[in-house]
This record gives sequence, C-alpha cells and structure tokens, in this order.
Amino acid sequence: GEETKQETDVTLTGSHILEYAQQVMDGSLPPQDEYGRPNPKPNDSFERENLIEHMEKCSESYILRSDPRRFLSQMQLFEKVSGSDNISVSTEYSYLDENNDEHYWVDIALANTLPHYALEQTTKLLFLHSFDVMRAHLDNVSDGDNGTITLLRMLVTPVNGARGDEATFNLLQQELKRCKWLSDSTMELVFEKQPWLGVRRGEIITAMAAIMHPIMSKLNAIAFSKGNILETITKDRYINHAASIADLFLDRFNPKGPLSDEELEAKSKELLSIIDNEVEDTSAQALLTKMIDIVKHTLRTNIYMNNRYALGLRLDPMIMSSEDEEPREVPYGVIMVHGRRFDGYHTRFRDIARGGMRLVTPASPEQYALESAHQYEECYGLAFAQQLKNKDIPEGGSKAVVLIDNIGMSKTGKDFVMRKSVKAFTDTILDLIVDTEETREEVVDFVGKKEVLYLGPDEQVTPEDINWVIKRAQQRGYDTPAAFMSSKPRAGINHKEYGVTSEGVNVYLDVALRHVLNIDPKQDSFTIKITGGPDGDVAGNELKILSREYGDNAKVVGIADGTGCVEDPNGLAWDELLRLVNDNLPIDQFNPSKLGEGGAIHTVDTEEGVKARNSMHNRVQADAFIPAGGRPNTINIHNYKHFLNTDGSPSAPLIVEGANLFVTDEARQLLFEEAGVVIVKDSSANKCGVITSSYEICAAMMLSEEEFTENKDKIVSEVLNKLHNYAQ
Repeated sequence: GEETKQETDVTLTGSHILEYAQQVMDGSLPPQDEYGRPNPKPNDSFERENLIEHMEKCSESYILRSDPRRFLSQMQLFEKVSGSDNISVSTEYSYLDENNDEHYWVDIALANTLPHYALEQTTKLLFLHSFDVMRAHLDNVSDGDNGTITLLRMLVTPVNGARGDEATFNLLQQELKRCKWLSDSTMELVFEKQPWLGVRRGEIITAMAAIMHPIMSKLNAIAFSKGNILETITKDRYINHAASIADLFLDRFNPKGPLSDEELEAKSKELLSIIDNEVEDTSAQALLTKMIDIVKHTLRTNIYMNNRYALGLRLDPMIMSSEDEEPREVPYGVIMVHGRRFDGYHTRFRDIARGGMRLVTPASPEQYALESAHQYEECYGLAFAQQLKNKDIPEGGSKAVVLIDNIGMSKTGKDFVMRKSVKAFTDTILDLIVDTEETREEVVDFVGKKEVLYLGPDEQVTPEDINWVIKRAQQRGYDTPAAFMSSKPRAGINHKEYGVTSEGVNVYLDVALRHVLNIDPKQDSFTIKITGGPDGDVAGNELKILSREYGDNAKVVGIADGTGCVEDPNGLAWDELLRLVNDNLPIDQFNPSKLGEGGAIHTVDTEEGVKARNSMHNRVQADAFIPAGGRPNTINIHNYKHFLNTDGSPSAPLIVEGANLFVTDEARQLLFEEAGVVIVKDSSANKCGVITSSYEICAAMMLSEEEFTENKDKIVSEVLNKLHNYAQ
C-alpha cells in the first residue's frame, strides 16, 4: 500500500471488481455469497464511471489483490470520511477459517493520518481489548485536495476469554475512532500504565491534569509541574480515586440520565470524604479535590459525541482562578480543548465575542513546560486586551491560544501537526456551540443558552486553515458559517494581504513621532527597530507602509524574528527588506552584501546568535520601537531595565505596540516613570485588525459570497478609510 501510484489502465487491473460491481447493480447476485455474507446492495457509487474514477486514485497492487466485495466495502468507508478528517469503522465475522476459530475482519478508513501511527495505535487498542492480529493490510488512497485516506483491514481473533460480541465491537469501534485524536499522555495511561481504565476515563483524567497545570502551578511551580500533576493522580495509590472522579464526570453528563445539581453535590461530598480519609499526601489531596471542582464547574462537554476530534469542556471561568490571586475581571466564558499534541483555551469577556486564534509551538521541552504553565494567563490577557480594543465594534473581546507539541519534528511534520490541531480545536468548539440533532442528543447543557462566538486568524494560522474552518462550520450546521472565522482569502478581507492592522499601527506611529518626538516623518529622518519578521503580517506590512509613506526618511536599524536578527546603524537597505516581504521570507534570508558598515546578521543556529536576537529590541538605539511580533510579556517587571542605557536613557523613547502584551502593565508604567518612554498601548495601536474582521462579518451576514466578491474592492477601500479615521 505504500508504493508510488503509477499510471495504469484500471479497467484491466480492476476488471474483476468492475464485473462484480456490474452484477451488484443489475441484481444478478444472490442476497448472500457462498460463505453466508450479505452481498452489497446497489449503490450509485458502484456505477462503472464512478468506480473507475475511484480506482484511478488507488495503487495498482491494492486493486490487483483486492477481493471485489472487500474493495466495494472499503470504497463505502472511504466515501464516509472523504472530504473530512473523520474515521469510519466496520467489523464482520470471518468465514474463511478452517479450524473454526473465532475470527473477525476489522476495516477502518482514517482521513489524513500517518499510516505507521494508524497501524501502531490500532494494534495497541486491539491488544487492550484482548484481540490478536492475525493479518493486516494497509493502503493509502488519494482524497484530492483534502489529503489522503488510509484504509486498514485486520483479521483479528479474541484471546484470554474475550468475546467478539456486539457490545465489545461497539465499544471497540468507538475507541478506534478516538485513537487518532488521543494525546500521547492519554495513550500511555490507557495502553500501558492503567489499561483497565478505558479510553474515555483516561481522556478525562489527562484533560483535567492539563486544566490544573496553569491553576496549581501558581501555588507551587515545581510540585505542580505538568508532569508531576499527571504522575501523582495516576499513581497506583490514587488512580482509583481519579477514576471515580472521571465516573462522576461521565454520570454528570450522561445524556441518558445526567446527574442533577443535588445528586452531583451529594456524590461530590462522598468522594471528598473518601479522599480526606484515604489520601494522606497533601499534594495528591489538593489535586483530587481540584478535579472534583472541575466537574462541578463544567457546564457543557462533548465527551459522549462519538465522532469528536478532541475533548472539549465549556467551563465556568471561576475554576481558573487560584486562591491567592488578586481580584480581577472574570471572563464570560472559557472553553478548554484537550487533543492529540495540543491543549487549547478560548476565553471571552462577553456573550457575543470576537478575537483571533494563535498557535504556540515551543522549540524545546523546557520552553513547552513554561508555556503550558502560562497558557491560560496568556489567553486571558490577550482576550482582555481584545475586549479593550473592541470598543469601536459591537462584539466583545475573546482570544484562543492553542499550545502545540511538535518539538523535534521536521518542518513537514510540524506543519502537519499544526493543521491537525487547528481542525481538532475548532471542530470541538463547534461541538459545544452548534444546535443540531446530534448535539441535542449527545451534549448535556448546563449553560442554559445558545452561545455565539467568532474566530479570527492570529500567529501561524494559514489561509488554508481559514477555508477549512468555514467549510466545517457549514457542514456542522453553524447558523452563519461565513461569519465563524474572518480574514477569508476570497470572500473576506485578509489581514496580511491588505495590511489592515499595520495601517492602524502606522497612523499611531505617525502621530506620536510628530507630537511626542517633534519629528515630521515626511520631512525628517528617523530610526525604527522592529520585532517580527518581514514574512509576518504586522511587521511585513509595516515595512511596506514605512517605505510607501516616508521613503528613505525611515531608517530601519534592526529587525528580529524567530530566525535571527539583522542590524545596521545606518539603516537596512530598503530594496532588500522589500524583497523579503514580497517573497515572504524571514530575516535570516537577508543578503549580507546589502549591509552597510557596522551592519551584522545573527542567526539562531548559534548560541551567540540567539543572544543577539533575544536582546536586539533592548540593545539597538532608535527613535521608535515597534513590537510587531514576539511572545507576550517579553518586557516585564524583572527585565525592563535592559531597555535602558547605562545612563538611564531609553534605547527608544517611543514604543508603538503592534503586538499584543509585548510589554506588561507594570513594565510599561516603570519605563514611563523612570525613563519617560511614551508607549502607545496595544489595545489602541493594533485594533484595526479586529475592526476589519467585524466589518467583514457584517458583510458576510448581509451578502452572498458572490455579492461580496463582486463588490470587494469598494468594500475594502471604504473599510481602510474607516480604519484611518478610527486610528486618529
């Protein structure tokens, strides 16, 4: 199944399949074959033309060795998942065994998965359910623009007293569907450490461990590291208590008979009493108690949805507060999503809210651990900043932060995991907000009202992601799918293409240069340093605008991004900067021959290069600094003095925050008080992106895609004019 597909005449290699399909369609086959298996029923897919089209996607060896009945059966599984990222499973008794042993065929179609991973996880799960694999076939079939579908067929037999009854296979089918989307921690727990738990309970336990990390690490970062939390609650001494809490969660949201508030309270008290009597370790007791709190603060979940991509919990935001925390505004709602290689939060401050989705991909395990501890705080801070900048539009502020583990992967592997994470995260949010027959039957609701939220693109989200999300929202029955995510490449106003955020940033820069530094940028020379690469949205477009508006008056003396930094005290060559912007290239691709005297390039493939990149925004002297990329809290109360020179003067007297939360509130105040640094806050400086998204969504609600596209130039022009007015 792994060989490269070659051109071949499928009418010859697949003649046996075409002949069999013709018999199916003309009704000449008996209801059952010689082994008593039901023959397929006529289906439009089995028409000769459709069948040939499908076979042309298949490898020659797959066609040649396939039994016709099996091929048509797998074709139907293929069609069930085509165009999606779903999994379809079927099981059937095998009549081919001469020893009369109990054998079964398990057929699986998995869209967009790694074949070796599909085989590995399926065999693990079969072993967990006491099935031996006697034979296996694996084939990959193209699904066009959607990717590839892996077809897996396994001959299995029950061992150790297991039974191949309907209940066993129903459970097996459910868990096979889940395997593709399970986190590594869940699989290790249910396949290796505590196999008696079952997949569903294991997934609940690992999700709760992920939720507890940002809460409990505030109390003790070492004792409550992510690894320590999971290790503690899954120890043999405590796993029974964790399993009981998972059962409480399942009972609370069982669509066949959910626990009432009174029943939940009674069962919670009973569990707390048992934990108090049997668990002496204070850390373990605190974690198990917090797990019960999570159950009580969960208002909606997709745990019982059979085709879900990840586990989602709509939480009462109060659960995310720790005891020692200073009082602050409580969000309207929080959604946590726990999936394969990612955990994500969506936080919003109003019932109807708008904000971007960003992907965070740490480069090392140490950095990943730090990001995990701060993930919710970052999401909260970004959502709160969004709430402030949404003052000019009707929607409240929100933000989604998806933390992805693709450490050590190739560039292709990293991209694969990021795209899968976007799909799983957004589809899980749809599980919790759409009102369909499926969700009414399988999702127990304690929110008590319909929820509306809108997403937008942020760091590392691609146009392909946006298109998939919109299409999926339509498939899932979201009321206004075109409005679910903004910045659509065709029927939207793409932020990067039109530079809408940077247009606003530059208006603030222009005004501040004139009124704070007494520089007329149209007449006078001035210097700028920027974080964010020329291939980025805000930084790249800001470079284009600086060149367009001010020409050689604007001297960019330093730029840093994820690949390194380039510095030149006399200003970097504009032709080279614009080449990088137009070719969508990062700063490490800057041509060294374009540097002036005193210029330098530092790349992150050396330790010195990393240090230079990380300190560029502090070291390089400029009139203004535009953070147009970079991690939140980069300048904070502990390191803000690094932005100052030895005489106490700032390395730049003006900061215009194109990136969110680059400077903390405390550092912002101290830089102003101690060095007179004037800072244009992010909630004003970069608000034009979300304003554009709001206008785009209003248009999407009133116009068809064709009408929007026909009038797009006029709509964009009017929106850009409004942005300049809002920013002034």
